[in-house]
Formats: sequence, C-alpha cells, structure tokens
Amino acid sequence: MSLLVLWDIDHTLVDTRGVGRELWAEAFEEVTGRPMREQAKIDGSTEPVILRETLELHGLPHDRELFERFAQALGSAHVRRAAELRERGHALPGALSLLSTLAARDGIVQTVVTGNIRPAAQVKLAAFGLDPYVDLTIGAFGEDADERTQLVRAALGRAQVNAECAVLVGDTPADVRGGLGAGVRVVAVATGRTSADELRAAGAVEVAEDLTDTERMLKLLTG
Repeated sequence: MSLLVLWDIDHTLVDTRGVGRELWAEAFEEVTGRPMREQAKIDGSTEPVILRETLELHGLPHDRELFERFAQALGSAHVRRAAELRERGHALPGALSLLSTLAARDGIVQTVVTGNIRPAAQVKLAAFGLDPYVDLTIGAFGEDADERTQLVRAALGRAQVNAECAVLVGDTPADVRGGLGAGVRVVAVATGRTSADELRAAGAVEVAEDLTDTERMLKLLTG
C-alpha cells in the first residue's frame, strides 16, 4: 500500500437530506422513552459525544450501556429505512467518480474515519453505491472513540500504515484537527456547512470547494 485515503462520510461523501436526523431521533426516543426536543451539535462530532450532549440537553443521565443500546437502535433504524435514505438522500457530486478512480489505481486503499457507528456508515455508503470502493475492515467508527484524532489513529493501526502514508478528506474543522493531530495530511472540502476559509483557519493547507474535479482531487490526494 502506497497511500491510505481516510474518508469522512456525512457532507463529505453523502447528504442524507434530513433522514439521518429522523433516524437519530427515532433511536433516541426508543432508548430513552422521551421524544428528542433538540439535538447537540453534530458537525464533526462522534455518536457517543452527540448522544451524551443530547441527553444532557434533556436532563437525562448517560452511560456506556445506554450508548450501546442506542447504537443498536440506530443501526436497526438505518437498515429498516435504507430504501428511504436512498430515495431522499444522495451521494455528493463527484464522489462516485473519485472513489472509483482511486480504487482503480494500484497501491491506493480507501476506508472511512467517521463519527457514525459502523452499521449506519455501511448503510449510507451502500445506499449510494459507494461501498465497493472502501475497505470498512480497517475503518474507524463512532463506537471506537469519542475524539477524531483517536479515530484516525485507530484506522492507521488497523491498516498498519504510518501517518505519512495516509491522507484524510473531511468537511469540518474537527476533521482537519483530527487528521493533523494524528500526523496525517488533510485535504478539506467545503461540501458541508463550513466554508473554505474556515477550513483553512482550522489548519487545512489544501482545500477544495467540492469533489467534482476528479483530476484536481487526484493530484491533491496523491500529493
């Protein structure tokens, strides 16, 4: 392997167009018995942190056992409503072309570093035809760690590669900081709620507006 590409999922590769929040609220109510009035900040965060902070907003206690029950409910909700996710959401422009082009190149392996739990990540990628191009066995997911830097290190460990042989692609300042904190080069994309200037301010040297220019993205990713 000459290069490991670490992809964030939400607003980097896909947009669930509100379905993700609905599934989250469904799982929250299932495990707490309370409707979700509001949700903690999600951009760049991980599921354990989002759940803990959302529980705090509702005055509810949290522990690991509750998170595990929530993760199971959330994964089941994604599987149950996968067809709806496919109908309402979409892969971001250029994502499929870029992933398939990278997959065809020798020495490049792609996986994900995401705050999503693994079952949700699998459903989202499969819904939009992106799953054949990433190796989820070496990915890092929300249940693996609370912080992005820890997730990046987990993926590096599973892939058995050094940080200098990896590049992370994400759309939030947390993605940028997580990659840089683990010593990984970062290519930030302004495909989410964060502008290119804000991504640069977070430390990203290489920033693209979107994934549509496959050749430019290839150059950025492969250095």
